[in-house]
Amino acid sequence: MKVLEASKVGLIKAGKTIWKLIKIVVPVYFFVKVLEYVQILPYNSNLFSPLMKYFGLPGEAAIVIITGNLLNLYGGIAAIQAFSFTARQITIIAVMLLLSHSLPVETTIIKNLKVPRILQICIRVVTMIIFALILNLVWK
Repeated sequence: MKVLEASKVGLIKAGKTIWKLIKIVVPVYFFVKVLEYVQILPYNSNLFSPLMKYFGLPGEAAIVIITGNLLNLYGGIAAIQAFSFTARQITIIAVMLLLSHSLPVETTIIKNLKVPRILQICIRVVTMIIFALILNLVWK
């Protein structure tokens, strides 16, 4: 009987988690596809291409990184799905988002520890940039 109760509780929690993810992933994916459809995405890609080439990434990767930094990792994952990146590019983006994601939420939480928000953002973004540059140089 305990197995049935545990299964029921587990399924309910899994359903709630899936619903939370769907509420993030679907709108972000939809938004990126709309940007692509109305030809805003190519403009943004061209704008960020010079910067992204240092990381070995196309300009479209900037949308993924910005989304992951402003929303959360799941938003970044949803944005990745809208593009055709190579395994190398996805790995570099994943490392970047691992080091710097959900900046508004996480900096607000850590601010309670009396660490200035700008210092937190600078450390995380600079670390992200350094690791992405190194990974791009190492993985050719």
